[in-house]
Amino acid sequence: MDYLKIKGKANLNGTIKISGAKNASLPLIAMTILAKESVTIKNLPAVADIKTLLKLLTNLGAKCIFHDDKVTVDTSTIKETKATYDIVKTMRASILVLGPILARFGHCEVSLPGGCAIGQRPIDLHLKALEQMGADITIKAGYIEARAPQGLKGCEIIFDKITVTGTANIIMAAALAEGETTIINAAREPEVVQLCEVINASGAQIDGIGTAVLKIHGTAGKLLDIDEFSIIPDRIEAGTYLCAGAITNATITITDVQPKHLDAVIAKFEEMGFELTITKDTITIHPNETIKPVKIVTQEYPAFPTDMQAQFMALATQADGVSIIEERLFENRFMHVSELQRMGADISLNGHTATINGKAALSGADVMATDLRASSALVLAALIAEGETNVHRIYHLDRGYDSLEKKLKAVGVEVQRLKEGL
Repeated sequence: MDYLKIKGKANLNGTIKISGAKNASLPLIAMTILAKESVTIKNLPAVADIKTLLKLLTNLGAKCIFHDDKVTVDTSTIKETKATYDIVKTMRASILVLGPILARFGHCEVSLPGGCAIGQRPIDLHLKALEQMGADITIKAGYIEARAPQGLKGCEIIFDKITVTGTANIIMAAALAEGETTIINAAREPEVVQLCEVINASGAQIDGIGTAVLKIHGTAGKLLDIDEFSIIPDRIEAGTYLCAGAITNATITITDVQPKHLDAVIAKFEEMGFELTITKDTITIHPNETIKPVKIVTQEYPAFPTDMQAQFMALATQADGVSIIEERLFENRFMHVSELQRMGADISLNGHTATINGKAALSGADVMATDLRASSALVLAALIAEGETNVHRIYHLDRGYDSLEKKLKAVGVEVQRLKEGL
């Protein structure tokens, strides 16, 4: 197992190119199941979750050919419709194959994804919506067994709560359904928008893209003609590296980014006193000697993203005053707090609210990553800690950050990837 050794008090400066978005890539890879012919996807990030989903498709019979940051997926060779536990257990997003497999083949078995470290992510909304579309669903021996031998039928679906993967799953299912499907209270994340845009250009019309009400006009089983496309930039990776510049009081420029996807994050940087220079596809954060405290409430897009909460908590440890972070989306997403406390952070918890007292003098320590974004918070804290920090269990980081050490080294961070026990 690998860990990162990071030398603190880093002097950062330079430019970081942002990779494609993991959270956009996963549903778009699953979407290839709906394609008539092979699909080429560009700007894929080299992260573990992408490899896991492509392995799942390969196990189903698809052919996947890599070339640099590009993959060509041919799902016309799929013969198996069972997504087994051994892969699904490693990545909950595997549930994204449920809608497209069912829509294309009329039957599928997908392992229940199991628990998640940051809290419950129930899939009941996915299943209820598919049943409304005519699917017969049973749970047996840890597997979701779904059948729709006559195909899925369009209908009105109202999500009781916003669900990103649920919205994506039903969009894909509705693309091949008969008639019109209306999704009310749909997720509006940029990653969902790109899924809609690609499907909309491939034969299934979608109205209301980017809004909370989507109308999908299905093809009644006709497979999609999907042209080559590129994954949008990863807004969470972009926000993380801007936090690296902010916490080290450095000038960092990120490129290949879509600033409009980061409006809520940029607003919080500005509240904390940072000046940013923004162009069409770059953002530069400038040094700021005095960091103002901030109040953050995580909510669904376009509000402040839960996936940036941990990084801003690390940044808030260096603010002059008391910052408040309220986590409204996941009930167990403060696991990084105890690790930041090991480094000297003054943070108290009361239910879903964290109070961060700054400015804290952080010291290097051995810390343990507990989930993907918590891992990046520990890396950020390590950048300004006195001495060396060892971040263990970085397989969490590898799930979502492409070439993290390489990008950090390029802007002046002394970081090594080492093997445990050596």
